[in-house]
This record gives sequence, structure tokens and C-alpha cells, in this order.
Amino acid sequence: MDAFFASVEQRDNPDLRGKPVAVGSNSARGVIAAASYEARKFGVHSALASRIAVSRCPHLIFVPHRFAVYKEVSQQIREVFGRYTELIEPLSLDEAYLDISDAVDSWEEAIAVAQNIKRDILEETKLTATAGIAAGKFLAKLASGLQKPDGLTVIKPEEASAFLDALPIEKFHGVGPATSKKFAALGIHTGGVLAKANRIDILRHFGKRGGYFHDIANNIDVSPVRPNRIRKSISVETTFDKNYDAIDALIPMLAPLAKKVNATLQRLNRTATGVVVKVKFSDHTIQTRQMKVAGKLPNETLLLAAAETLLKERIELRLPIRLLGVGVTGLNNPEQSREVKEGQTGFLF
Repeated sequence: MDAFFASVEQRDNPDLRGKPVAVGSNSARGVIAAASYEARKFGVHSALASRIAVSRCPHLIFVPHRFAVYKEVSQQIREVFGRYTELIEPLSLDEAYLDISDAVDSWEEAIAVAQNIKRDILEETKLTATAGIAAGKFLAKLASGLQKPDGLTVIKPEEASAFLDALPIEKFHGVGPATSKKFAALGIHTGGVLAKANRIDILRHFGKRGGYFHDIANNIDVSPVRPNRIRKSISVETTFDKNYDAIDALIPMLAPLAKKVNATLQRLNRTATGVVVKVKFSDHTIQTRQMKVAGKLPNETLLLAAAETLLKERIELRLPIRLLGVGVTGLNNPEQSREVKEGQTGFLF
């Protein structure tokens, strides 16, 4: 995600848009948790001391963190990912690897998936994401940082060696200042030089991590995407530009949400036995209602009918509504064994 915490604050407070914003405290010992792109132009970034940030940008606007909100938005984004693959390895609230090997047969299809995910995230969260596509996790992560914000970078296998050869050693993930100096002392400043170095010597100086760096420099990256949990539900949400104070006005908005949920079930070849409707009120409190269905999903007609029933009969309209969501529960277990295609496509947001 692009400047995630700060972007959420700018989304939720129009007065902050287009201004340099820092999430954190402007106290003597305060530290910046996130900075908007407007603030980054002044050299303000995460982990920077607040007093230094103010010296670089005197008109910097500080806002307190709202980690519960960031976590909720992160879950929305994970739900988007889950429509395209179940192989999701979260790195943080705003980053994840996605293995989409089972969902695509070509690089063109992979690019289309990335574009669709970026579109869904923007439509449902009003936030932008940047994607990187490559045949391994290391290059995918690097690619995801090259065209921020709202970018998409592809590094195809035939382009990987040239990219790695020119890559400065300090840009290798896991190579910090101290390790970078050790490489420099050996005359190793780029991936190309590291690739040609004697592997035994690298292992002697850097241990097991040195072997990993040497492999990466030679475009050997077999690290799998490791999902941390079995998916038990699927949901789709939309946040409105204005609040709604009538249930009837929300009924037509259920159909596109149900359609997306149903399509995800079909794409993942999963079945479900329950339906959930979620609303968020103008004060950010949430209400969810769910029910079992007499039949297996995917079945778009049955799904939509159940969602309409829940919205009309079970949701208590106590405040205007700013978000509407539809989901399914009771998913069957996915197949435990998966055939891995040659040239897995790593996919990082």
C-alpha cells in the first residue's frame, strides 16, 4: 500500500488531503510512524524523530495513530487478495506476497490480475496500492517499490539477470549498513559482482545468509509463499462517498457485492454454507448479521436473496451507514496438495 497509515488519515479527513501529514506524536521523544507523500518531499519518513521532521518541514501536520482502523482496512485488502489466490503471505498490515501461479497461465494474465486487484482496492477502500510481479519473492518485492505511488512493475525471467547485475548490494533485502560495508571491503558493490564471487568465500564471511544473497544474485529464488492460515470466509465491502440513512437505498448495492463474492467462490473452487452482511455506521461502529442457507454456495441467486433478507430484517438502522459488506462463511477445506507450476509467479503488494 502507498503511505498506508497517512493515506488512511487523508482519506478519512478531507482537510488533510494534499498536505504534509505525519502519523505520530510531536513530542520531544516522538517518532514518525508514517508520512504522506507530500511530507516525504521534505525528507520526512517513518522512524524519523519528530523533532527532526519538524525542522525539515515546519508546517508538518501530526495526527495520532488509529491502529484499529488500519487493521480493519488491512483486512479489507486481504479480502481482495483472497478473490484471486489463497496463497497469501502477509508481511505487515500493508504488504503481502501473493502466489498467483494457479490463477494465470501467462505474464499478460498476471498483469491483468495485478490491475484488477489494484482496481478493487481503490474502489473498496479509496486507497492506492503498488504492485510488483516477478518469478520470485525477492524480485517481486523490489519491483513493488519502483513506481510508487499507484504503480505496477513487471520483471520477467529474461530481464531478471540484467536487473540483478546492476542492483547495488545495499538494495538487497536483509543487507543493512554493516553487512554492506563488509561486502564493500571485499570489493563487492553490485549483484553482478556478487554473482561471480566464490560461493565458499561468501559463506565463510557471511554464513548461511551469505549463501542466500549469492543465490539471489544468481537469480536463484525458490522461497515459497507461505500462507499463515486456512481461509474460512470470503467477503466484499464498499465504502460510500456519502452516508445512507435508509435501508431501501442500500438494497440495489447488494447485487454487485454478491456477484463478486460468488465469482471468488467459483474461482477458488470453494463452497460455503453461510451468508454475512456487515454495515459500518457514521460513528465507525460495526454491525454484522449472518445466517445459514439451505443449499451450497456458490449460487448467486441464493446468496443475494439471503443478503437482502439479512439487510432488511436483521440490520438495526441506528445511525447513517457509510459501509456495506457481503460475505460467506463455512468454507470447505481447500485441497491440501497443490501442483506447483514451473516458473511460479511471485506477486507482492
